[in-house]
Formats: sequence, C-alpha cells, structure tokens
Amino acid sequence: MQSYQAATDALKDKVILVTGAGDGIGKEAALTYARYGATVILLGKTVNKLTAVYDEIVANGGQEPAIVPLDLKGATAKHYRDMAATIDAEFGRLDGVLHNAGILGVLSPFEHIDLATWNDIMQVNVTSAMLMTQALIPLLKRTAAASVVFTSSGVGRKGRAFWGPYAVSKFATEGLMQVMADEFENSSIRVNCINPGATRTKMRSKAYPGEDVSKLKTAADLMWLYLYLMSDDSTDVNGQSLDAQPK
Repeated sequence: MQSYQAATDALKDKVILVTGAGDGIGKEAALTYARYGATVILLGKTVNKLTAVYDEIVANGGQEPAIVPLDLKGATAKHYRDMAATIDAEFGRLDGVLHNAGILGVLSPFEHIDLATWNDIMQVNVTSAMLMTQALIPLLKRTAAASVVFTSSGVGRKGRAFWGPYAVSKFATEGLMQVMADEFENSSIRVNCINPGATRTKMRSKAYPGEDVSKLKTAADLMWLYLYLMSDDSTDVNGQSLDAQPK
C-alpha cells in the first residue's frame, strides 16, 4: 500500500479538520490536504503558526482555509459544540477529522509520574479528541464517506519504560478508535489510527535529543497514508491501526 498514489483531485470539495495544524505532521497534512483539493480547517493553540500555514495554502493556490485557535488543555465540551456549530454555519458539513495534536509530557520513571502531568496528557491526547469527535458526529453523518483518523504511536501498542502517561494515552487512543469503529461500522463514518513512526518533529527531538535527525523520515514522507485514509479510496478501511513507515 505504500506505493499509493492519490489522484490530484482526490480531496476535491472535501472539508477536513486538522488539529495541531501549526507544526510538524499536522502542518504537513494540512498543506497536503489543501494541495489535493480540500478546504482545510486549521486548529491549534498558536495563532501565528496557524496564520503562517493559512498563508502558505493560499499562496500555493489552495482553497481558502479556516482557522480555529483553541488550547485543547483548557477546552470544554461547550467549546467543541460551539466549534461544530460554526463549522455547520460556514460549511454545512465535515468530511474528515485528523486528530494530530498531542503533548509528550516528561519522560520519567513510573514512581516519578505526577498527577498534574498525567491529567494534562490525558486531557489533550484523549479526552479532547473524544469530546471534539462527539460534537462533530452530526456533521460527519451528513457526508457519504466521512473519515476520522487518530494519531497513535508504537508505545500505544507495546508499553515502554519511562514513557508513562504518553504511552497510556496512546493505548487509550487505540481503544477509542476501536470502540468508535465498531459502533459506526454500518454507517458512513470510518475510524482508523496512524502510527507515524520515528519522524523528524519537535516532539521526537524532545524525546530523543541526541538522535541523528538526518536518519529520520520527514513528515512529507508519511503523507501517502494520511492522504489514503482521507480519500474515498479508503472507504472500506475501518478499525485499523496502520503504520506510516514499514517495519
């Protein structure tokens, strides 16, 4: 499947929400989706980063994106309901969601995990994705083939020492995807996970500060899978946790 080549208009007329769109994989996904014809809704907490992505999409001739500045750590269910209402008023539908935003926290021994860090990571990586998707379900149901994609991790499949809250949050992400995929199996909504693997991002450099980044894949190298799961070519794929890089 890694040889997948999307048609140049694979996402034409689609409206896709990308969280964590100001940096790294989220930014690359937003630019890629726009390049293949989608109208992209850019969600993140840093307005100037979102504005830079907005400007790049417009400069590249893409559909004019929308910007949603939101800090997932403090956002409530009402924030997501209000956001859904705004998307409804502006676009009337939503074809896809890429849950890419996440925080790493601090890598530490299990005995040193503090509750505040644990709660922040669960809030941003799991609870916000649940609440946001819940609010967006009515919009997603309006389209013939809606795709919800969660960002997973290798440590969300096999726990790793010192990765504590982050690893547990990714196990929870995998579980959330599986529950939703099973529940919406006979609907127009499909739900899957992507494990990006070792990628040249700021989060990766924080976890592995001494690593030779020249040996890592870039976010652009992974976009074949992000495109595939958002395009109608993947309408029969549901409940899968897929690797963006070969093992």
